[in-house]
Amino acid sequence: MKKALIVAPSWIGDTIMAQPLFARLLARHPGLQLDALAPRWVAPVLQRMAEISEVIDSPFGHGQLSLKPRWQLARQLAARDYDAVYVLPNSLKSALVPFMAGIPQRIGFTGESRYGLINIRHTLDKAALPLMVERFAQLAEIPGGTLARPVSYPRIRSTAGERQKTLDELGLERPARIVAFCPGAEYGPAKRWPAAHFAALAKKLAEQSCAIWLFGSPKDHAVAEEIAQLAPGLCRNLCGATSLTQAVDLLAMADLVVCNDSGLMHVAAALDRPLVTLYGSSSPGFTPPLSDQADILSLQLACSPCFKRECPLGHLDCLNRLTPEMVLAACLKRISR
Repeated sequence: MKKALIVAPSWIGDTIMAQPLFARLLARHPGLQLDALAPRWVAPVLQRMAEISEVIDSPFGHGQLSLKPRWQLARQLAARDYDAVYVLPNSLKSALVPFMAGIPQRIGFTGESRYGLINIRHTLDKAALPLMVERFAQLAEIPGGTLARPVSYPRIRSTAGERQKTLDELGLERPARIVAFCPGAEYGPAKRWPAAHFAALAKKLAEQSCAIWLFGSPKDHAVAEEIAQLAPGLCRNLCGATSLTQAVDLLAMADLVVCNDSGLMHVAAALDRPLVTLYGSSSPGFTPPLSDQADILSLQLACSPCFKRECPLGHLDCLNRLTPEMVLAACLKRISR
């Protein structure tokens, strides 16, 4: 195999979970050119993976069938003569373009009845492969083959030059000690630690001479602004003010990252930053932060994990009762190390 394509997931965290698969493919096929077809919002993390040669834009939003544009994209991919394609999402739509492009080996899990579209089919055994990173890595094996363990932690790159370039672009000075807060969670409010708790934590960490930088998408700007107002003069709200590429570089400078279960949590873990992660409605059993420097805080209440976007009981005890004092204790342990 000389040329292969990855059909990447539509979520930042999921895409980072796939990096160990890419490393295995290159180890087994020296000289392999590995490209990725990805939505533009996840492309920046793929561009920071040493294994990926080129990222090709996938212009389709969630739920769009768009048969004619898919056919046009398939014609472009057919001209590239890929030997194989690894289709990481399990949806029917994600397998259409590789099939239309006539890529000979189309590898993935059977997913949404994709017989024919995927012609090298893996059957998912959830008990044998509890972690998403393991499920992706399984695609490097033959169907039915045993996953070679251990699976390495995902890693993405941020060089000193890239970090300095980002500081210059944003007109930022690097403080002596940075604590990054990632207060958003794209999935929904049941995964978000309260703004008042983040603000209380910011006040305590500022007493330790920490500069507090807030990261996230434009959707997270309002909650980050609430945190900044509750901790006056202590936080720099960068939510929506950076590209994902710039956020990667700034997170790579952080001495500590405090975050909800989110895509930026996986970015910080893949950058090997000290990390305190806060779990409410979700579980670290499937997509934990894969790092030896990560602490996972979860109250493990009887009602959680519920995996709901909003608390079905209306109290959000799983996060409200996770106090700033509890999180501060974990932060101070990480900082002291």
